Amino acid sequence: MRFCRPLALLGALLWAGLAAADPAAKSIPEPPAAVSKAAPESIDDLKAFQEQTRAVLDKVIPATVCLRVGQASGSGVIVSKDGLILTAGHVSGEPGKKIKVVLHDGKTVEGETLGFGPAIDSGMVKITGGGEWPYVEVGAAKDLKPGQWVIATGHPGGYKKGRSPVVRVGRVGLRSDTVVQTDCTLVGGDSGGPLFDMTGKVVGIHSRIGMPIVANIHVPSDTYKETWDDLVKGEIVGVSPYFGVTQDDMAKDCKLAAVTPRSPAADAGLKAGDVITKFAGKDVASYDDMVKVLQAQKPLAQVPVEVLRGDEVKELKVKIGWRRK
Repeated sequence: MRFCRPLALLGALLWAGLAAADPAAKSIPEPPAAVSKAAPESIDDLKAFQEQTRAVLDKVIPATVCLRVGQASGSGVIVSKDGLILTAGHVSGEPGKKIKVVLHDGKTVEGETLGFGPAIDSGMVKITGGGEWPYVEVGAAKDLKPGQWVIATGHPGGYKKGRSPVVRVGRVGLRSDTVVQTDCTLVGGDSGGPLFDMTGKVVGIHSRIGMPIVANIHVPSDTYKETWDDLVKGEIVGVSPYFGVTQDDMAKDCKLAAVTPRSPAADAGLKAGDVITKFAGKDVASYDDMVKVLQAQKPLAQVPVEVLRGDEVKELKVKIGWRRK
């Protein structure tokens, strides 16, 4: 698809006119006819497009946040009054980490990573301090059409004092169950930020910067809805537990023929020729026994493994990994 960018000025907009005391309570008007056109056809169309964009931004900018995870930073969007935040999985990372959440006005509050889906790059964070927070509604990515106008916000390069979240306006290129592509320009630090339709609903989360940078990938909002309960509980979704060993087909017990380099098993110190006798506290008499116990584990769980190495019994600790289902 050939992308059209007649609104380059809006695409570089920095929004500073935040007047709403309670942005979540603000209503956004129905998009005018100008928003459904491939490009504004008149000055009146351009003015109508600008007014609709401003109405959306008044509501969504206060909910756009910067996330500081260790030495790295990304973006996110608050989607509930009690401070649930949607972001990219590669921004939030493993559940249970303490992070800093920088609000649009520079105020910093404490947060914690919840669940994530590494297969599609979805992630969730929670503001841990009390209070009510400005938030936006999660919409339906499945309703997006090629050529539809959308708005992207984020904190490229991390939070900058005196700069509100940066705004880019663009159009949808393609959409599938796992991907939304747009020509909204993204750069480093935007990852995890929200993509909005012209009614102010979140329809995607920035995931990957394309080549060129005007062909970018977003995680569809529908995938968050489908896994919402698991993400809130801090689960890792869309993957299966991974260990990284190969069985010795000639052995009747759970003897290992090989251990995959840099796998959870290798990191724990298992070696080819080891015989696993216990896994996660369960006796195992065969490789199939071990696999059944493994499949009952959750990714990132720390489990004990007892192995027989020659005449020596060794107690090891394995951190379960994951792989796409």
